[in-house]
Amino acid sequence: MQDNTVNWFEVATDDPESAERFYGELFGWTFAPEDDGGLDYRLIRYPGGEPVGGLFGTKGELPAHAVFHVQVADVEETCRRGEELGGKVLTKVVGDAPGTDFAYVRDQSGSVFGVYRRRQ
Repeated sequence: MQDNTVNWFEVATDDPESAERFYGELFGWTFAPEDDGGLDYRLIRYPGGEPVGGLFGTKGELPAHAVFHVQVADVEETCRRGEELGGKVLTKVVGDAPGTDFAYVRDQSGSVFGVYRRRQ
């Protein structure tokens, strides 16, 4: 996948079963559990395709939302540049073990989006 492109999305809800029924019946999406450190996270697939998004069961701990994610070469650098341009980093997880670096950023107008990079 190419850097600086939107290629993942996430739907967060405190009622993931209803969201599965809604999106599954509306668009034909399928869902599969993802073992992600104890989170209720389910991979979303379009019919016949690879995972393209996730359904996050918030257990009521976060407001419901839908957000897009942009793949980047360097999460730290992207966060730094975003803040220089008037944005604000809300959450950042960067490490060196296999997995994913990611951050949620609010742009200058208040919209939230995600950036990520898969660690090898």
